[in-house]
Amino acid sequence: MRFRQVHLDFHTSELIPGIGEKFDKKQWQDTLRAAAVDSITCFSCCHHGYSYHPTKVGMMHPHLKFNLLREQIDACHEIGVNVPIYLTAGINQYACTKNPAWRAIDRNGVYTSWNDSPLKPGYYKICFNADGYMDYLCDLIEESVTMFPDADGVFLDITSQPQCCCPACIRDMLACGLDPEKENDRKKMSRMTMLKYYRRTFEAVRKHSADMPVFHNAGHVTMGDTEILPYFSHLELESLPTGGWGYDHYPVSAAYTRKLGMEFLGMTGKFHTSWGEFGGFKHPNALRYECSLMLANGSKCSIGDQLHPSGKIDASTYDIIGQAYREVREKEPFCDNVTSPADIAIVAVEPFMSEDEKLAITTTHPEPSTGASRLLLELHQFFDFVTLDMDLSQYKVLILPDVITLNEAEEKILKSFLERGGKLVLSGDSGFDKARKNFLFDIGAEVGEKGPSNPDYLLPDKKFSPEYLTSPMVMYAASRRVKAGKDSCITGDIFDSYFNRTYTHFCSHKHTPNQPEASGFASGVLTGNILYFAHPVFDLYRRFGNTAVKEYFAKAFFALLGGDRKFECSLPSQGRATLQHQQEFNRDILHLLFATPALRGGGTEPAIEVIEELLPCPAVSVKLKTAKKVKSVTVVPENRELAFSQDADTLAFEAPAFTCHQMISIQY
Repeated sequence: MRFRQVHLDFHTSELIPGIGEKFDKKQWQDTLRAAAVDSITCFSCCHHGYSYHPTKVGMMHPHLKFNLLREQIDACHEIGVNVPIYLTAGINQYACTKNPAWRAIDRNGVYTSWNDSPLKPGYYKICFNADGYMDYLCDLIEESVTMFPDADGVFLDITSQPQCCCPACIRDMLACGLDPEKENDRKKMSRMTMLKYYRRTFEAVRKHSADMPVFHNAGHVTMGDTEILPYFSHLELESLPTGGWGYDHYPVSAAYTRKLGMEFLGMTGKFHTSWGEFGGFKHPNALRYECSLMLANGSKCSIGDQLHPSGKIDASTYDIIGQAYREVREKEPFCDNVTSPADIAIVAVEPFMSEDEKLAITTTHPEPSTGASRLLLELHQFFDFVTLDMDLSQYKVLILPDVITLNEAEEKILKSFLERGGKLVLSGDSGFDKARKNFLFDIGAEVGEKGPSNPDYLLPDKKFSPEYLTSPMVMYAASRRVKAGKDSCITGDIFDSYFNRTYTHFCSHKHTPNQPEASGFASGVLTGNILYFAHPVFDLYRRFGNTAVKEYFAKAFFALLGGDRKFECSLPSQGRATLQHQQEFNRDILHLLFATPALRGGGTEPAIEVIEELLPCPAVSVKLKTAKKVKSVTVVPENRELAFSQDADTLAFEAPAFTCHQMISIQY
């Protein structure tokens, strides 16, 4: 896969004339070369349902007079730029208009669309199970692959299936013994339909080109859903920070995806907001940071753009993209074929969620996962996301955020992990059985039901308390009742409120204050290789961002790690540190990043996280635990050697001041 990709949207209405008339081969080539782009995804068929080349299956855009996709591919290949081709899958306005029976229908008999009314602009949603549609889609794919055998991949978009109650879905549910009136059965039908979609579309591509790359885009990679991966050649992690994903989203996706053994790229956008925005421009510094973040997490880069209907590539856009991609080009040799040597893993929440809960996070991550990731990122700890069926042997610590209840097989996996010397962090309901009645691990304390106060208050033990805190802090939630043994190391004391806030009794503006005396229950316990927090601390940190909670968590977490703490540095909390290993060169690459996203906008529109200025980060002191003999420590690609020291198991050096992103090669 190429490192410097562009995803070039071209969803173009039939009402716009002059399609592609200002495509200029030389301007196209000069622009891409200057911007250091090495791959650009161009359109075969868009959401409006129009093809950008002659077609016997679909409908060529009525105002296109030549084979635009052929011209784009030829122009790119002449200068060594790859061209994967794009086809819409789950949306096709032209096809739906001609074949209304292909539209998805909800349980109330209403056609599903991107908007809630036929009087609002928006695309119609297709049912992949509708009679004839998959034949049509696969014919479009086969036509494109055979017409453009030199294409460098196929990108299929909007690959999701709603709970459809169209005649075909009802017929097939009944034939399979499913009840269309039951939501779980409708979900089973959706899953069956999606698996059929993956199989047929993958075969449609590969029957003509056995090694053609294929990617299906649903806007999100669901952790634990490995059944569909055989139908993907690689993964593309759509994550536009300003488009609703935010800057927390991508590190979580990447931390899981890099454990799947597949190449992957991150996908951001040049837009100020999100897809479909003409004339929106992100500050160049934002793209510089976002591409650096992708490299730091082991992926290639993709930046979303949208081509003007005239076919003229936008100079301003590629001036901005070029500022990021010329840097990426210099960094590539130190970012290819990398693996994560992290010894901390967060257990993915998705496999433990209900189908309804999963549907609610189609383009986000669960709050406990994001909270756990954010805490470790701000504490500059290297980590991966894993599922319990993965190989866990490289990890010293597993974190189970808030909601991970266990069956017998999962309990056995974790107890075996403990027996091998591993350490567990549990919080809230994590560590309980599926019924949430019995706590499954011996922590020298009884863990019972949730307490009566919501919220309750926490006064950390002095060993785990922020220096500025001597009074109980509100925790914005109820905690499990933990009755610790007399020899237990408790993390703090719970203080109940006088009463919960209701319309019949309340105090002040928000919640009732704490009672003066502690409740007698602990806020958590650190026993041997297990740290348990009685509150759902990860969800709470995601939702409230309480710095006192972060310090409380950090002190308890580092006490659990003890001598197993792999990395320490003096980066500010908004800095990011990752470590990637290049086996081929026997070196680690330490990535240090620093940016300060700010919320802008708001009012009638959602606020957007914006990066504008890139402030310099001062020199960073680094300690890395490694048993391997270090030969050199070098800032790359500048090739500037740094002084370092190494005792039996710890490497120490000072990374120089930097702006945005610094890579340091640790050569063994």
